[in-house]
Amino acid sequence: MLIVITGGTKGIGKAIAEKFANEDFDIAICARTTADLKATKKELLTINSLNEILAEKVDMQSKKQVENFAKKILDKWGGVDVLVNNAATFLQGSLLEEPDGFLENMMATNVYGSYYLTRKLLPTLINQKKGHIFNICSVASQKAYPNCSSYVISKFALLGFSKVLRHELMDKHIKVTSVIPGATLTNAWAGVELPAGRIMPPEDVANTIWSAYNMSASSTIEEIVMRPQLGDL
Repeated sequence: MLIVITGGTKGIGKAIAEKFANEDFDIAICARTTADLKATKKELLTINSLNEILAEKVDMQSKKQVENFAKKILDKWGGVDVLVNNAATFLQGSLLEEPDGFLENMMATNVYGSYYLTRKLLPTLINQKKGHIFNICSVASQKAYPNCSSYVISKFALLGFSKVLRHELMDKHIKVTSVIPGATLTNAWAGVELPAGRIMPPEDVANTIWSAYNMSASSTIEEIVMRPQLGDL
């Protein structure tokens, strides 16, 4: 069994990799930083030394790099069981004040990379007549928040992409789940002082994804909305 996770060295992506490694999955992860990839691969192998791990340096803004990552996965394993489109970038700025290029930057990472990777892996999933795609969206996919205009736009687009996939793949035995977490302890919150318990641990998201994956073939969880118990920050 193989799970593919973009942005798999930190936060939610890493927590998902660790959860599935514990469940005897082979892991293919990508990220932009070589040191983080090496460290995460080493950690995953300590969880289960029998797992095969592919840790690839990929810039999700590069269509060529994304497609090369897909090719390496298919050359090595021939198929995919779970795809998690998790890689994302977050930059703050209001519509009129953010620098030129903010929207293009976030759309390229948060949407286009997921689109290109999914398109390359989909034919194999369709031929298998099984598989599960998780798109890590955000509560910002459902509600606009101040001072993060381009981020909100990109996350609305990712949720739209996820909904399209769900409708196009429902008769092909491929499940699609949009994961919509609120404030989660990731790099986006680095340096922010918060009371204990005010923000969700990424392991909660990973465990929820594992539960959704284990539903029977007759059922699909289309959307998972998660928030801190005390609500949005």
